[in-house]
Order: sequence, then C-alpha cells, then structure tokens
Amino acid sequence: MFTGIITGLGRVTEHLPLGNGQRITVACGDWPLEDISIGDSIAHSGCCLTIVEKAPGLLRSDVSAHSLSVVTGLSVGALVNLEKSATLADKLGGHLVTGHVDAAGLVTRWENIEESWLLEVEVPAAFGKYLAKKGSVTVNGVSLTVNDVSDQSDVTRFQINVIPHTFQVTNFCELKTGDRVNIEIDTIARYVERMLQRV
Repeated sequence: MFTGIITGLGRVTEHLPLGNGQRITVACGDWPLEDISIGDSIAHSGCCLTIVEKAPGLLRSDVSAHSLSVVTGLSVGALVNLEKSATLADKLGGHLVTGHVDAAGLVTRWENIEESWLLEVEVPAAFGKYLAKKGSVTVNGVSLTVNDVSDQSDVTRFQINVIPHTFQVTNFCELKTGDRVNIEIDTIARYVERMLQRV
C-alpha cells in the first residue's frame, strides 16, 4: 500500500528478457536505499513492483507480461516516480494507493498557467464513473485531486491542477501533451461499486 506522495526519481537503464516479461534496472541516484530489502514493494510511476536485486544506486524488479501490457512509462530511458510502501507510522499525505494500474491515460492538455500547470487526461469511458470532482486519482503514482470531469460518448476527460512542488519532484517535469500516463482509480470508489452490485 502507498500514499501517492513521491519521495524519489529514478531512470530506467536496462531491460533483460525474463520469460514473457522483463527484469528492469532503475538508477536511483542518491535516493536512500538503506531501508529497502529484497522482496520489498516499490511503486514505479504507480506500478507496484517487487525488488529482486539491489546495488548501490540501483534497484531491479521483475515485470510480468500482463503488467507490461497495462503499464506505461517503464521503457529504457524513462524517468520514473518512486515511492516506498507505507507503514502504519507514516502520514497519509495523499490517499490510499494500491500500486495496481487500471489503465493508461492519454495527456490531452498540459499547459503552464501562471504558477501552476493544467493537466487534462483522457481515459476510456468505462472509468468515468470512478472519477468525481474533488475526488482522488493517481497519475503516474502521484496522488492528485480532480478539478473537473467531462464524460463523452467513448471517453472521459478529467482535469487536475499541478502545483510547482509536484512538478519539480515528479516525472511531470518531463511530461508532454500526447504522453501516456498510468492511472489508478480511487480504491474507495472501487469498493462502493462492488457493494452496490451486491445489493
């Protein structure tokens, strides 16, 4: 479990074939790794991956073929947002994030407006029911607040205000219109839907 508060950045430096999946290497720079052990879960741009190897400044994880079919932003050269799994002693600064990516969204607008940035993301219409104004959503592992939602026939678009701090400490600093981003819907919305189905 994570909170969507990014604490580090890494760069994917290598992919090694592993069955139908890949073993990826991420260079973490000076991000503290002392408290990370083999088997720990680390969110990579919103995707929960298990650490299988560790070296100074490097982390390696195995990514399944299924994850590779859903997750974006793990190619060689990609800048990834990193977050260690939460403990019960941590502040819940964002919201409850599982690290299970639901879809790849399309950035349809990325615009600097005065001191902040306007981010608009398009997702398949099936995910629109999980998005609400002032609700939470995870984009590339970052916990964000939805400012506006627009449902169309086959897609839903939502807008977010990205503050300067978030821009500086996440891979949003390299974001462009037309990029794909990892989307995780709010866990609470997922369970509410399931409970309503069982009524």
